[in-house]
Amino acid sequence: MTTTVTAAVVREIDGPFRFEELTIDEPRPDEVLVKITAVGLCHTDLAVQHGHLPQAMPLVPGHEGAGVVAEVGSAVAGIAVGDQVVISFSACGDCGNCLSGRRAYCLKFGTRNFSGARDDGSITLRDKDEKAVHGNFFGQSSFSTYVIASARDVVVLPDDAPLDIAGPLGCGIQTGAGSVLNSLGVSAGSVVAVSGTGSVGLAAVMAAKVAGATTIIAIDVVSERLEVAKSLGATHVINGNEEDIAARILQLTGDGVPYAVDTTGVASVIATLIRATALGGKIALVGVAKPGSAVDLDLISAAGKTVIGVYQGDSVPQRFIPEMLALHAAGQFPFDRLITRYRFDQINEAIADTHNGTTVKAVLVMP
Repeated sequence: MTTTVTAAVVREIDGPFRFEELTIDEPRPDEVLVKITAVGLCHTDLAVQHGHLPQAMPLVPGHEGAGVVAEVGSAVAGIAVGDQVVISFSACGDCGNCLSGRRAYCLKFGTRNFSGARDDGSITLRDKDEKAVHGNFFGQSSFSTYVIASARDVVVLPDDAPLDIAGPLGCGIQTGAGSVLNSLGVSAGSVVAVSGTGSVGLAAVMAAKVAGATTIIAIDVVSERLEVAKSLGATHVINGNEEDIAARILQLTGDGVPYAVDTTGVASVIATLIRATALGGKIALVGVAKPGSAVDLDLISAAGKTVIGVYQGDSVPQRFIPEMLALHAAGQFPFDRLITRYRFDQINEAIADTHNGTTVKAVLVMP
């Protein structure tokens, strides 16, 4: 039995989001059908819309979905109809990386998240003319009122979880927080620098405070965002348009920072962070860089510095998302302060506000 859904469809590169009535297949034995309550808007969704990340078209993007389980496949255990859930990135669960707890680096990540179809190539969505519409984006395509997801990619939430804002925990927020808590393992009393104060960078700032860092340096070129960073735990802020970033960090720390997180993906910013990192320090690269971006290797060699590429905050969502929610409930991780809610049909307004900096993190709420 199929279900009728309303979805935001992109039919060609640089094309607009069009709301269409589609049909979605029934879940297979290892899948669940989720009625989406709210979904975060992420720059990755827009990168797909504009062709910066290759995807088959037409496509339903969306990958920070939260909702209520409407139907459960016959082989699914531990998830029931009526459960509140967040859907995170898709992983096979069977490859060497998945089995060693590195789900974010699943060896089948590309197929499961960017193919526009299930592993076997089957399509879950069709339009009114019975033509295929690509779904399964990040294993969900949650710019839709209902989605199909693999049970292993679903995280069951407590009954009192804030479902209307929980979706970004499945990607952007866990990426920033996990880069500090999981990837770098920042220690109490330490010093952390974070470049870029969008939602990912601000999540990293909040996580650094959770970790007990006593000096947290936020870097950006937007003064308003730096003020937000201060309100969330940054002890110092640097506006790159007004100060020499590396010189200011060295002035604040003496020997440089032991930990740094870059969320910009800009090679010149990354090089500056490396210069401002102490000997033996660690730098997590979270931002997506343009092809061909490069930094000088002599910034790293003979310095004992570790530069790591980080995806999804090295998280296991089934463990990490509940931890973030528990920190939020305790008042220690106020990610809700990053979020502005929009109706689903206001998606273009949400995109505009995100581009111009009015909104840090947009969440689309379903009717």
